Amino acid sequence: MNISEALKEASSFLAEAGIWEAESNARLLLGNLLGQSPAAFLAAQREPFPAEHKAAWEAAVTRKAAGEPAQYIIGEQEFYGLPFKVSPTVLIPRPETELLVERIAELGQRLWPGGSPAAADIGTGSGAIAAALKSLRPAWQVTATDISPAALEVARDNARRLELDIAFKQGNLLEPLAGEAPDLIVSNPPYIPARDIEGLQTEVRDYEPRSALDGGADGLDPYRVMMEQLPLLKAPPRLIGFELGMGQAGDVAELLRRAGHWTEIEIIKDYAGIERHVIGIDL
Repeated sequence: MNISEALKEASSFLAEAGIWEAESNARLLLGNLLGQSPAAFLAAQREPFPAEHKAAWEAAVTRKAAGEPAQYIIGEQEFYGLPFKVSPTVLIPRPETELLVERIAELGQRLWPGGSPAAADIGTGSGAIAAALKSLRPAWQVTATDISPAALEVARDNARRLELDIAFKQGNLLEPLAGEAPDLIVSNPPYIPARDIEGLQTEVRDYEPRSALDGGADGLDPYRVMMEQLPLLKAPPRLIGFELGMGQAGDVAELLRRAGHWTEIEIIKDYAGIERHVIGIDL
């Protein structure tokens, strides 16, 4: 069997198991197993499948057929062009979050041109947002918080591997920043309504950490708590940005308006046209 045939066989097997995007999952798993770049993988399609990888390949495909995310199987996910180690202790970074990073980096540059504002990523998980911001804006002072010690361990490891100077603090949302005055805050907190979690895809429901998904009865608990925690800070941030779920933009925007610290409220749509991010700006 050559590599192309192995890929087709695995794709069919995953499709029969009900796996969404079976071929792309199989391609990702096999390319990673063989240690090949996308171009090298494409060029090697007619080469014999390496016998020494047979057992590992079958194990990976079996895990994927059971619903496990391919990113956890290979232990990595790219975000904003950077490779991040991921494990079941952290949420897998999503492409739409890159839009939040881009906008925060742009607005931060406008508010503090040539400066080094203090930025805080709340609920950092794998550290993807914090690392992407630090990579884009090296002069910024970036801090990342998470309530999960296991998640912070993953995030710290990612920062070390990427050689990015990021401070990490453990605690619930804004609590680790008590007494500080971050210039900007960004967060992708849990926002799935508790009642909706059982209806999620198997890959998400059964494998990604529940604590990174469950946003309470209506999915808005973390946003409310952060607004309630603002008095813990020496001063509210001039810039704040949130990722959120479908249909939540209006409610989160209203929470920011009621807080009264930001003169402009901006809503950003994701690649699918869903209102995915809410940003507050104090001009």
